[in-house]
Amino acid sequence: MKIKNVLLSALLICVTTGVQAADVILKPFVLASKSAGTVTEKSAQVKTALTTAGFTVVGEYAPYSGVNIIVVTNDELKKNASATEAGGYGAVQRISITEAGKEVQVSYTNPVYMSNVYRMKGDLSAVNNSLATALGRVEEFGAKGITAAKARKYHYMIGMEYFDEPDVLAEYASYEEAVQAVDAKLSANKNGVSKVYRVDIPGKKESVFGVGLKGANDAAKYMDDRFIMSEIDFRDVKSTAHLPYEVLVSGNKVYALYARFRIAINFPDLSMMGKNSFMNIMKTPDAIRDSLKKTVQK
Repeated sequence: MKIKNVLLSALLICVTTGVQAADVILKPFVLASKSAGTVTEKSAQVKTALTTAGFTVVGEYAPYSGVNIIVVTNDELKKNASATEAGGYGAVQRISITEAGKEVQVSYTNPVYMSNVYRMKGDLSAVNNSLATALGRVEEFGAKGITAAKARKYHYMIGMEYFDEPDVLAEYASYEEAVQAVDAKLSANKNGVSKVYRVDIPGKKESVFGVGLKGANDAAKYMDDRFIMSEIDFRDVKSTAHLPYEVLVSGNKVYALYARFRIAINFPDLSMMGKNSFMNIMKTPDAIRDSLKKTVQK
């Protein structure tokens, strides 16, 4: 009888732990700190802390004044990416340093949230802990939050794209031809599209590129990072680590997540209509797709 009771108790603990884990609410970003200083000073401090913690800085991006975004990877991120279909999207983490009033905010993408929206094999909890140790952790933010289960099948609303419904931007004869061509085309800084970083996924014919998007004039504003963020990143704690956008070379094809998914995963609570809504950037998904496609096509 005692043995049965022990086994039953152990089973209940396992079930309860599983339920609690499944019910944990995840949000897109983590606020690491907010304090006086400058973006330049904080960026230098952040890079030192990240490299000391074992991360490699693969790129930096300053899309507009008062902002710098540092993109990093490490062995754990690349290992998880190599074990996951289209895992390249989760091979990096983005850290933003943003002026907000009289303070500078340091924030980063939430690795556990991202691992789920990108349907990765591992939950990147070790990466999450490393970032928190290196940079700090005040709170998660960016949305009311969703469970890991919902994140893995996320889409904004009926009729809008899921993670496994990306845009196919171009097709080449081989991975080698595709990755070389895309690197060269992005490095040429044409069509308002520029290369921020490149990370090759070990053991796979897959590479992820970060891209900056800058509209040349008012007619091209809907693909412009600054314009897009001016419409949707309006809260007190800034979600600057949403940027930069990605292009993925996997095999001989070039992909990008459709903007109605890629933007929505970082701004899932954004209203459809009204001030600071998706309606104000309604032309953005097609504008981004067209700019990327024009840039990387064969």
